[in-house]
Amino acid sequence: MADIQQVQRRVAKLAKQISSFADAHGGAEGQIAYLGQKGARIVLVGEDGEWGDLVAPTHALAEEAVQRSGITVHEDFDGEFAHKVRTGPYEWTRMAGIQLGGPSNV
Repeated sequence: MADIQQVQRRVAKLAKQISSFADAHGGAEGQIAYLGQKGARIVLVGEDGEWGDLVAPTHALAEEAVQRSGITVHEDFDGEFAHKVRTGPYEWTRMAGIQLGGPSNV
C-alpha cells in the first residue's frame, strides 16, 4: 500500500511541476523520452519559447503525470514543436562551446 501511495505522490508532484511550468509560460507542450533504467525525461516547451525538463522514474509515470497536467504531448521532438524552443547564449555555449570557441563542457 505504501508503494502505491509513494507512486501516486510522485505522479502528483510531477503533474504539479508541469502545470506550474505551463502557468508560468503561457501554456506548454511536452515530449517524453525514454532514458533506459533511469526512467523517462519529460521535455517541456512553454508558449513563450522557454524550456525545461523533468525526470520521472518510469515512462508510465511520466505519461500519467503529463496526462494529469493536461498539456499537449508530442511523439517526437521535431518540426514545429522543436522550432518553438528559444535558446540563448548559455545553451549555445553548452551545446557547441568547443566548436564556437566558448568554454568547454567539462
